[in-house]
Amino acid sequence: MVDDLGVFVVSVEYRLAPEHRLPAAYDDAMEALFWIRSLRTVEVVKDLEPLKIQGLILRQAFFGGKERTKSELKLENDQIIPLCATDLMWELALPIGVDRDHEYCNLTAGNGLEKFDKIRALGWKVLVSGNGGDPVVDRAKELAQLMEEKGVHVVKDFEDDGCHGIEYSDPSKAEKLIELIKGFIS
Repeated sequence: MVDDLGVFVVSVEYRLAPEHRLPAAYDDAMEALFWIRSLRTVEVVKDLEPLKIQGLILRQAFFGGKERTKSELKLENDQIIPLCATDLMWELALPIGVDRDHEYCNLTAGNGLEKFDKIRALGWKVLVSGNGGDPVVDRAKELAQLMEEKGVHVVKDFEDDGCHGIEYSDPSKAEKLIELIKGFIS
């Protein structure tokens, strides 16, 4: 994908739950952005401006909430990420004493909607992509809708078929995803 897109990819070695609960992983991701921004880490690239984020790519974004969505109920026993597994992941990742309606999990909790105003003000484009056979697809669709309502430039790509992580097992889906991302970033 890196070769096809002509981009740099940085894989963040973030701390894992339950030893390091959220927001540790989010903080580690931000630390990685600050690391990338320091020109000492990218001496091989000449004329690199300070890092400027221009958009987000949210492919099969993982969000949750206490109230179940239609896709979660329909795919409760999904072979890749069944509801019992997603619930356990949130239980282990969220701060002790909070539930899936915490802002780290649920888009509409806390000041989540205010963050969309900031994204709009920054002029970011956001690609939200998912597949109908993914239990969390309805949450991604909700995310795209909420951002559109807040005036964020959203590119939506939702297919009826496919499951969570389909691009890893289906080369045609991987190629389509690469073309989608290529179009989005160009």
